Amino acid sequence: MFAIPLGDGAELRPLEPYQAEEFLAHMDRARGLVDEHIRLAQRVCDVDSARDLLTSFAEKQAADSGRIYGIWLDAALVGGVMFPKFDALHGTCEVGCWLEPAATGRGLVTRAARVLIDWAVDVRGIHRVEWLVSSANSPSVRVAQRLGMRRDGVLRESYPYRGVRQDIEVWSVLAPEWRGQEPEAAH
Repeated sequence: MFAIPLGDGAELRPLEPYQAEEFLAHMDRARGLVDEHIRLAQRVCDVDSARDLLTSFAEKQAADSGRIYGIWLDAALVGGVMFPKFDALHGTCEVGCWLEPAATGRGLVTRAARVLIDWAVDVRGIHRVEWLVSSANSPSVRVAQRLGMRRDGVLRESYPYRGVRQDIEVWSVLAPEWRGQEPEAAH
């Protein structure tokens, strides 16, 4: 297993099925914040569902169609980043994230997402990286902005969540744009 330092006592590591109990405990701490905008917390409600989700990402990784990583702060799992969709053949992927309340405001998601985008663009040859976010999720929109992404548009009322149709913003960065960023902005 590898760990990539993110600074300030944080590191990025793969999340694997054997970590289901730790993932569930983390999701229990994160549930209120995460559940506000995405279904991840609803999907992880016991050890079996946590293992199922992590197994589905292990299968995606084996098929080269997705991956999931945890963010650990001082040895505690506090959030993560993922490739919900990864299509090397067509050169596109989507990056997503979540975080528990105790870890917000530290730039952890931004730093972790940069690691994923660097790898996708520089190692895998991905041309377009997308970030899909509810318009109501201001913190996630700000991450897309800090990553130097551009807002491509809004899919109006495209995502039913908690009985309300959500507007989804599509943000993206293209490989030439990513490579052209100033070093402090891209790394």
